Amino acid sequence: MATEANGSIPAGPAGQRNTAALTKSQRTKAAFASTIGTTIEWYDFFLYGTAAALVFPAVFFPGESALAGTLLSFSTQFVGFAARPIGAAIFGHYGDRIGRKAALIATLTLMGVATVLMGVLPGYATIGVWAPILLTLLRIVQGIGVGGEWGGSVLMSMEWGSNKRRGFMASLPQLGVPIGLLLSTLAVRIVSGSTTAHQFETWGWRIPFLISIVLVGIGFYVRLAVLETPQFARLRKEKAVVKQPVLEVFRTQPRAVFTSAFVRMAEQAPFYLFITFVLAYGEKHLELNRNDLLNDTLVAAAIGFVSVPLFGFLSDILGRRLVYGTGIVLVGLFAFPYYGLLNSKESGLVLLGIVVSLILHDIMYGPQAALISETFGTGVRYSGAGLGYQLASIIAGGPAPLIATAILASTGSSTWISLYIIGCAIVSMIALLLMPQPHASVHSDAEELERELAR
Repeated sequence: MATEANGSIPAGPAGQRNTAALTKSQRTKAAFASTIGTTIEWYDFFLYGTAAALVFPAVFFPGESALAGTLLSFSTQFVGFAARPIGAAIFGHYGDRIGRKAALIATLTLMGVATVLMGVLPGYATIGVWAPILLTLLRIVQGIGVGGEWGGSVLMSMEWGSNKRRGFMASLPQLGVPIGLLLSTLAVRIVSGSTTAHQFETWGWRIPFLISIVLVGIGFYVRLAVLETPQFARLRKEKAVVKQPVLEVFRTQPRAVFTSAFVRMAEQAPFYLFITFVLAYGEKHLELNRNDLLNDTLVAAAIGFVSVPLFGFLSDILGRRLVYGTGIVLVGLFAFPYYGLLNSKESGLVLLGIVVSLILHDIMYGPQAALISETFGTGVRYSGAGLGYQLASIIAGGPAPLIATAILASTGSSTWISLYIIGCAIVSMIALLLMPQPHASVHSDAEELERELAR
């Protein structure tokens, strides 16, 4: 089927006859490409978090105590979070200036190259202090890639979606989190189970990082088949593209940017305690079996295949804020029971705690993409949504494992970690109440797409 050179839906009589079929096809391709892309990005990002908890202290920070090595390892993980808003600003600018598709190809390249290079990076024993320095630099590149990825993937899916199913369509790229978590944890679990502890720490951990190159190849193939979103194509056709989208969004919608960041406190900070810090806490503090913890995380991630789109779908019916607010309250209420279940050291109760924690997280994560993206106008949506989403990495996801590790070191107890989770929930609820209503362009653009589809 022919398309215009700029990748948009063709104009004229022939284009009108083909619009409905093309739009339906592109909705499917956009949703699939967005989900595949975020899966690859999050596979890479979560793989680092797992290795930071289990391997990197010994490989890149030897000679330190177990606690100091873990803190240093999580510190390098944090720089990836700190780099994510930079990626959101860079690729938000180009995504709002030249299109969603081009920016997404670039983010996939950055992430894939950084992850594969980590897989061949010599350890401290080989190149000394350069090992942690290069690891940190590669982590920054990872963070920039992920920072630019999310906004484009969500918009690619949501802007091709129907007016009544924006929450569901925007939740599909969010599936990249449980799928990426499942694949990265599964890769580590298989290699860990197939090697001795010494083999795993010397060379086995590198295998999941090198596998990333295969996933990136698949992602390229899928994304090249997707056209630019009709909403951005219309902006370009009307010559209404914003010249400085990052500056413009801070000038016109600062409240939307900052409330988008703080509304994630109850979702992102606990999440990295649930899937990253839990490995260090369970293995080193509670002396639980590493592979059992990885298996529990696999089960919880698999449930996310259903729970993430389910809550995105429910937000289309019940409203974004009601569903999201429910998730905030439940995560706060589960803060003490969660660590109570882990501290029992009973395998069934530990599994229950990990599974329930991620389901409660998904109540927020399902509708979150639409909730944040809808608050911004089309011309600055990539920049605004990406910045709001990724700024949370500095205040929530990035420091969370560090804060939890420091609390555990000073108190020897999980009590203040639970209180930290409750504090995050309170901040998120305040941000949700202050968050602006959806931008008018969201409805008008979606209605225009529906009219094109009906022709």
